Amino acid sequence: MPSLNIAIVVLYLAAMLAFGWWGKSRTRNTSDYLVAGRRLGPMLYTGTMAAVVLGGASTVGGVGLGYRYGISGMWLVVAIGAGVLLLSLFFAPTVQRLRIFTVSQMLTLRYGTRATRVSGIVMLAYTLMLSATSTGAYATVFVVLFGWDRATSIALGGAIVLVYSTVGGMWSITLADMAQFIIKTVGIFFLMLPFALESAGGFAGIAARAPEAFFSITGIGFETIVTYFVVYTLGLLIGQDIWQRVFTAGTPGIARWGGATAGVYCILYGVAGAVIGMAASVILPEIAAKDDVYADVALKVLPVGLGGLVLAAAVAAMMSTASGALIAAATVARADVVPTVSAWLGRAPALSLKEDPDADVAANRRWVLGLGLVVIALAIVVQDVVAALTISYDILVGGLLVAILGGLMWRRGTGLGAGVSMAAGTLVTLGSMIVLEVQSETRYGGVYANEPIYFGLLASGVCYVLFSLFSAPTDPAVMAAWDARAAGDVSEEVPVSDAG
Repeated sequence: MPSLNIAIVVLYLAAMLAFGWWGKSRTRNTSDYLVAGRRLGPMLYTGTMAAVVLGGASTVGGVGLGYRYGISGMWLVVAIGAGVLLLSLFFAPTVQRLRIFTVSQMLTLRYGTRATRVSGIVMLAYTLMLSATSTGAYATVFVVLFGWDRATSIALGGAIVLVYSTVGGMWSITLADMAQFIIKTVGIFFLMLPFALESAGGFAGIAARAPEAFFSITGIGFETIVTYFVVYTLGLLIGQDIWQRVFTAGTPGIARWGGATAGVYCILYGVAGAVIGMAASVILPEIAAKDDVYADVALKVLPVGLGGLVLAAAVAAMMSTASGALIAAATVARADVVPTVSAWLGRAPALSLKEDPDADVAANRRWVLGLGLVVIALAIVVQDVVAALTISYDILVGGLLVAILGGLMWRRGTGLGAGVSMAAGTLVTLGSMIVLEVQSETRYGGVYANEPIYFGLLASGVCYVLFSLFSAPTDPAVMAAWDARAAGDVSEEVPVSDAG
């Protein structure tokens, strides 16, 4: 491994730590720490939104899919971009005006019942597994670069993300993500794409040596494309890690148009990744594992130095997802899960620290630090984190999607409908997985099947409509308070430690 490539990656990692200390200087209260003071402008918002959704699966995985399936390998990232577009154009302005910190707080405000806060448990599992998966992914780059073993790579790489996330919170993550966005843009669009195409002889060279199916837009399979949109597009509409970025927007207009720009960028990113993979298939036809394609192109096609920048782009992609999911997990744990568990145990919820901003920020730092250590341990110990993430993602969509979007779109939806909908969707999704797992001849055949999420969505939707129609409408006072928040007439934030 050329020392210059290693030096570039090390320099990038050092910069991430510096961003942590910069963010600390801008953090004075919980709003600063968790949502960057709700004052990001168009450029920062667009860059960080694109960075958080374009992780290792979009960058390394997208190139690998292009290597295997051709241009249709773009659909995974296109589905992610479509989710960002839909969220931004139709829901983000309302979400930004609510002045909340978590998805569960939105449910509590909309339906007038704290019972919906149990959704925070599902959201916590999802964000933890997402952060652990990303941590394990960028550690594989360190294994290649430095020759470390997997556990050491995870521990040291995870520590870097943990330090800058804990010290400066969302401000540090925002600056780090903006740098990561720039590095990814340069690495994919201005380095890998032109170098790979030139080495392959352009599209004519690819067409001469690649299978004809590589130029089929549905070559990856229609069912797979549909699944990408169901899982990733719908998941992005309701994920805490994505909503928390919406909360950082300075205005509803920035949330809408800055996010829409990020969505378009994601779609172009997906197309570029697929084309890079197509070119690599004729330049380096002997690569066995599709996830090795990105690194092989960086090291064997690009000149020394530029290859290091491209490897830094891969690390950047994974770190942006890991840090965003980590602060989301900490926010959900403190705002939703602890009060819910305390209520189950018959204990009073923690008092708000709003009167003491320094103590409040310190409490948030402890949560990020503690859960960051949990994420590192999960990435090291759990060998099938991807399976756990898949389960969390399916429950997130199958169990929570209908109640969340229903609350934003259908005024007749009620707390009873939302509660039964979440319970039914979750149970049917999990039950379908178990049944299919028993019937499958391969391990995790039920976990990775498409049917559970479809069954869960159907059960959740039917229950939401029926139980809402056959229960009393939501209290007019609750709806009036909701309307005021949705219109932006309420400037007061819902406290983190008490969503009442």
